[in-house]
Amino acid sequence: MPLFDHLGLTVEDLDRAFAQWNPVLTALGCTPEDGEMEGGIAWWREDDTELILYRAPEPGGEPHRYGRIGWQHLAFAVDSRAEVERLHTIAVDAGWTTVRDPKVFTRFSDRYYASFVEDDNGIRIEFMYNPPRESVEG
Repeated sequence: MPLFDHLGLTVEDLDRAFAQWNPVLTALGCTPEDGEMEGGIAWWREDDTELILYRAPEPGGEPHRYGRIGWQHLAFAVDSRAEVERLHTIAVDAGWTTVRDPKVFTRFSDRYYASFVEDDNGIRIEFMYNPPRESVEG
């Protein structure tokens, strides 16, 4: 059973958000639903995890700002440093803004390798690789 069943996020421009999120979520093994459903677009994984982007009910809202109460970021755990770099490139190519390039974050551990990006709505995600201490990446 997944830790989270689903995550729903509200975006200003659903078409633009789809163009930014679809390459990233597809690269993470998610499959988009066919078409819009109830004002949103959803992606699924085999483990029954779902991520849904909803169209904002009122136009003209401000993008989320990092550090405000509410959303901080979502971290996607991946299997290698190379995968962090691959996903970071996919996100940037899809229009995400780099917050932090891929690097080791020693404040967490000497194994914690991650990057951070934000979409047009100010929604921040992280791609991270943090192998067990005993693990050696080849």
